[in-house]
Amino acid sequence: MRSAQADRGPRGPVRSATMTDEDRQRLTAGEVDGEGLADWRPMFDELHARFRTADFVSALELVNRIGAAAEEANHHPDLGLHWGRVDVRLSSHDVGGLTRRDVRLARAISAIAAELGATARTEGLSRLELALDTPDAAAVRPFWAAVLGYDLGAPDELVDPTGTGPTIWFQPSEGGGEVPQRWHLDVRVPPEVAGERIAAALAAGGTLVGDERAPAFVVLADAQGNRACVTTWQGREQSG
Repeated sequence: MRSAQADRGPRGPVRSATMTDEDRQRLTAGEVDGEGLADWRPMFDELHARFRTADFVSALELVNRIGAAAEEANHHPDLGLHWGRVDVRLSSHDVGGLTRRDVRLARAISAIAAELGATARTEGLSRLELALDTPDAAAVRPFWAAVLGYDLGAPDELVDPTGTGPTIWFQPSEGGGEVPQRWHLDVRVPPEVAGERIAAALAAGGTLVGDERAPAFVVLADAQGNRACVTTWQGREQSG
């Protein structure tokens, strides 16, 4: 599980836009959540939304309308076009997080989606990370960066330069335990989804290892002791 201090900075290419001083100020996840963006959820240094549409043509129309709004705002999201679905990720990469530019564009995109009859579905939003427990992260990070074609990010992580693959991060080995596990999964979900996700995992044969840091993260294990964490932005000092 990633500590409360470890949420990330920039990922991917820097995108330029004319900014006021206010636009350069990073917002915390709590501040973004307080903006009342019902269609959106903060996920680390990004805002995520998912819109359901009637078919591929209507999804493409939504993408085209979002593209026009992004050009007008000179602030460009990452888009995923699928049959009957559009995924949107917003971030101010040049400041390494979320800003008022993202809030404004999120509102504009929601208005476009509503006009086109698209429906926001936040319950399916999630973000996957992979964590490696290791006694010496510096000794293995270059290997994993080379194998995966990833960039060296902060001292405890690797990031996909395309922004599509899961971030990989490293934490000191704690030792002990019944299973000599090295890799584990962290799944970031919206706060309102976490309880349901945890309950489903427990009902599927999992066990609760620890919830002392909830809602930041809850540690679970499968029937063989392999661990995973369900995480949210709540309970963390920084933006993710």
